[in-house]
Amino acid sequence: MAQAKSNHYDGSDIQVLKELEPVRKRPGMYIGSTGPRGLHHLVYEVVDNAVDEALAGFCDKIDVWIHEDNSVTVVDNGRGIPIDRHPVEKIPTVEVVLTVLHAGGKFGGEGYKVSGGLHGVGVSVVNALSSRLEVYVKRDDGEYAIFFERGKTVKKLHKVGAAKGTGTTIKFWPDPEIFTETLVFEYETLMNRFREMAFLNKNLKIVLNDERTPDESGAPKKEVFQYAGGIQDFVKFLNVGKETLNKPIYFEAENEDGAVDVAMQWSTSYSTNSVLAFANNINTQEGGTHLDGFKQAVTRTINDYARSKGFLKDKDNNLSGDDTREGLAAIVSVKLHEPQFEGQTKTKLGNTEIRSLVQTAVTQGLAEFLEENPKPAKRIIDKATQALKAREAARLARERSRKTGALDSFTLPGKLADCSSKDASLSEIFIVEGDSAGGSAKQARDRKFQAILPLRGKILNVERAGLHRALSSETISALITAIGTNIGEDFDAEQARYHRIIIMTDADVDGAHIRTLLLTFFYRYMPELINLGYIYIAQPPLYGLKKKNSRSIKIDKYLFNDNALRKEFAELEDPDKYDIQRYKGLGEMDPHQLWETTMEPHTRTLLQVSIENASEAERVVSDLMGDQVEPRKEFIQKRAKEVRFLDI
Repeated sequence: MAQAKSNHYDGSDIQVLKELEPVRKRPGMYIGSTGPRGLHHLVYEVVDNAVDEALAGFCDKIDVWIHEDNSVTVVDNGRGIPIDRHPVEKIPTVEVVLTVLHAGGKFGGEGYKVSGGLHGVGVSVVNALSSRLEVYVKRDDGEYAIFFERGKTVKKLHKVGAAKGTGTTIKFWPDPEIFTETLVFEYETLMNRFREMAFLNKNLKIVLNDERTPDESGAPKKEVFQYAGGIQDFVKFLNVGKETLNKPIYFEAENEDGAVDVAMQWSTSYSTNSVLAFANNINTQEGGTHLDGFKQAVTRTINDYARSKGFLKDKDNNLSGDDTREGLAAIVSVKLHEPQFEGQTKTKLGNTEIRSLVQTAVTQGLAEFLEENPKPAKRIIDKATQALKAREAARLARERSRKTGALDSFTLPGKLADCSSKDASLSEIFIVEGDSAGGSAKQARDRKFQAILPLRGKILNVERAGLHRALSSETISALITAIGTNIGEDFDAEQARYHRIIIMTDADVDGAHIRTLLLTFFYRYMPELINLGYIYIAQPPLYGLKKKNSRSIKIDKYLFNDNALRKEFAELEDPDKYDIQRYKGLGEMDPHQLWETTMEPHTRTLLQVSIENASEAERVVSDLMGDQVEPRKEFIQKRAKEVRFLDI
């Protein structure tokens, strides 16, 4: 977004809105959770501040260091947080920024025209949730430092010495009193986030260093992210390993409301949900007005072009949105002065004025590309018309099925054992493999709120099959009907019959494969259910321990993996006193065992499926489940050393 650069940045640009005290009492309100997700958000918030400097035109490099003690340092070469005396608070401005909630250049003055961040809560929240935080600022020909512990200043701002250049360094130690679950930062999680940030901010260099895993020379593990092509490189990244139909299309536009950048590229993939939308660098996973404007413009522009060139006749139906977006990878990135995000997690953009800007930009840019590039334009239209034919065939198949009652909305799948509750928020469905596991689950369940749907064998890999083939699958049709939301443009999350959809498969290779196929199905055809938090993975035990010669049939202890078994044996004084039962399948457990370990809400463990990083999820699904063998081979080779146990 073009804007006049001004080096003016001091205390008058920092507006104070609220005190910091509530953060430690209710950290989840500010960072989402105190688990791994919230822990990583601390790093994102500090890096977001540096990226804001890049957006303002004053920073082109950010270095992130993960240290051996799991502290993190973020270094940028921006202007440096102001160190002058704040006109209202009467203390150094850097101290205000770090100790007062909602204090920052995003809230007033001329500090930033555009910024992201977690609701703008700023590094003050990071400070409040760190056992220690140190800030070093280079500006005004000197380097200055100030130290904090749990949000309180423990060493006032002081000059360290002379220094050239400008920038800010923040080092923090997450507080173990707050983050009781884990203090360990995941390298891949941070790597994926920073790659995305570098794509969205053309030419910005982000360097990730991990001192915990040095190479053979003793140097930290290191990744450098910098993309001269920006979001054009982003769509190329999404389409690695796919057969593409055109070179990336790129266009941009700007008005008084904001700016938009769009990159698009079609492939032979059947995916219709590879459009990623961002607002001020924040991944708006639930979409919003910018994504609505993009979709409407793409559908209308491609239909207009197809009719004007005779690819669609008067008698032909229009191409639907799903038809035009099949195989499309696209990035829609908007920058706004006053973004309005809906929901606590900023996953949906609400600014109505940005819709028309995106629509106009996409309509003009895509129309020009199609007119000027007839060969790839024809390939794109052919792809969409093939999708239309497949959709029509699928519709006819559904209508034939409805005539026989097979897919009638009032006729649920025959193998479904439904629950008696009609309140979706209280109801859950277990998707299990095979009749044996289904039989045990049906006997174990609480009929009031638990439904069971047994699947017959492995479901179709929807990554390699179009909509027509997917809907021709009896298993997939049963799954769609049982859940009740439909798919594609007919999808309606409010029609979901269950708010907990639980994948419950055996703890072996086949079970893992079926689980992956189901997750691929949900990611491709019902991603909104993942975003709503409706999809879960059950955690059945792998072993049961029972004392030898015991008259009781009750299992003394359940263990869920091999590591737990090894740890248990290491702690037992006499392992020979126990019989070990290995559960190769859910059907090997009697209903009582299945209930108490895997289905009983008060004792079970469920993993909630989420999409933290949409671009990485897109790549992994394509690599593992797509037609191309090489990306899958590379994925397996890269991660082979992480495998600890393979059950065949």
